[in-house]
Amino acid sequence: MSAAVLTAVLVAGGVYLVLQRGLVRVTFGFVLLGHAALVVLLAAGGMDRREPPLLAGGGAELAADPLPQAFALTAIVIAFGITVYLLAMAGSGGELDGAASDADEDEIDAASVGEADDGSSAATQTASTAASEEAATTPGEYPR
Repeated sequence: MSAAVLTAVLVAGGVYLVLQRGLVRVTFGFVLLGHAALVVLLAAGGMDRREPPLLAGGGAELAADPLPQAFALTAIVIAFGITVYLLAMAGSGGELDGAASDADEDEIDAASVGEADDGSSAATQTASTAASEEAATTPGEYPR
């Protein structure tokens, strides 16, 4: 399989996963994109048609360019750092991903179905409280 086909498959899979909804899928998409970048960098270094870059007995004209290999090592470190960061966000930020948790659903159900002690609905009480706070403030004053 040539480097171009491998890169195309990795980029297509990575873009597909980055456009998904879950943060873990987005993380795997970035991992695939990082691997695609590594394939491009290693193919640019001429590893398939030259000798290793630090060969003691070979001539300089046959040695592969070491700069793309150094870039590949840098890309590995960056991809690893992004992966760890995104997985940490996925593990700790579950309550902030936009999905309603069980506690939020209970509060919504209680506010929409439940009645207050004096017989008025919770929405009416909230609206009257907000209106009284706006009326009590003068320009330049903050509501309490």
